[in-house]
Order: sequence, then structure tokens, then C-alpha cells
Amino acid sequence: MVPANRVPWEDLQAIFGTRGDPSSCQCQWFKIRDFQWKSVPVEERAARLRAQTNCGHPDAEATTGIVAYLDGEPAGWCAVEPRTAYPRLLRMRVPWSGRDEDKDDDGVWTVSCFVTRTGFRRRGISQALAREAVDFARDRGARSLEGYPMETEPGKEVTWGELYVGSRSIFEAAGFREVSKPTPRRVVMRIDFSEEP
Repeated sequence: MVPANRVPWEDLQAIFGTRGDPSSCQCQWFKIRDFQWKSVPVEERAARLRAQTNCGHPDAEATTGIVAYLDGEPAGWCAVEPRTAYPRLLRMRVPWSGRDEDKDDDGVWTVSCFVTRTGFRRRGISQALAREAVDFARDRGARSLEGYPMETEPGKEVTWGELYVGSRSIFEAAGFREVSKPTPRRVVMRIDFSEEP
């Protein structure tokens, strides 16, 4: 696991691939307001991600995520940074339903996205990234870390595109606990670092 600023941009793009949701989104879904989304071309989304991650600049003071390697190959990505970095998320109903909380609290960080490279899926990449995200956020001063995973049900099919936010089991394995369940298929999971032993 490596902070994204310490990896070449080409490695991150290898994870995102050349087609499908990761390639077209470039991890910008929660960063671009809904009414602006269609006006921002894919090339601009990629340029924004490159600036946000500072890929290839190991001395950069900031980055927005973690890259996983398996057998020397770039295998997965996890976006993790302060919740306030996600304008669309701050205006969505799901994370806030039933919670009275300051949305603009920079001390609360968010795991917003997982991408596992084609050919590396079902090998524990997302679980490892979720565990690493905890240390990544804590080491950078976060007081809490949240995720908004999908609730998967045995026997019910979930498309890969829906699981970019992760599954409940991934977050549970990393030590997150449920703080709310705003819809039957969505749960808010959280770690409060001040409550750790």
C-alpha cells in the first residue's frame, strides 16, 4: 500500500483502465456537483484527479488516496480525504438521514471510492485498502473516518458499479461500526479515533 503521491500516474491509470465507470469517472463523482457533471469532460476529470493525488511527487504534502500493489503490479485504489473535499456528498440525503452533524467538520474524513483493477478482483484488495485507509486518515490528523457502503444480501445480485463505495463487510473487517442505515441498501460506517484504546 502506497500513498498515491508516491506512485507514477501511469500506475493509477492502469487501475482505472480505459473503459467502464472508473475510467470515465476518474474518482470525481463526489467532487463535481450534479448539475456540473456532464459539462466536465473525462480529460478534465483525469487532470483534476492527477492534481488531487500529486502522483509522481513523493515530496508533496498532500494526496487523496492509496494505491495497492500485488506482485509488483498496480492493483487497486482507495480515495480517502476530508469529507469536506466532496461537495456532492455534502448535499446528498443518504449520508445525513437521521444524523445531526456538522457537515463542514474537516476532522471527519471519508472513504469514498474503491477501484480494483480488472484481473485482480476477488483477491482481498478492497479489504486491504480499507484497513490501510484507517491508518492513512489517522496519521494525517483525522478525528473520524466514515464510509457509505452498500448492504449486500445473499442471493441478490449487486452490480460491480454499485460497489465502488465498498460493501459493509469490507468496512466491518477494518473496524468500522454502523452509525446509521438511511436506506435498506445503504449504511453509514464510522471509526472515531478518539474512542480507540
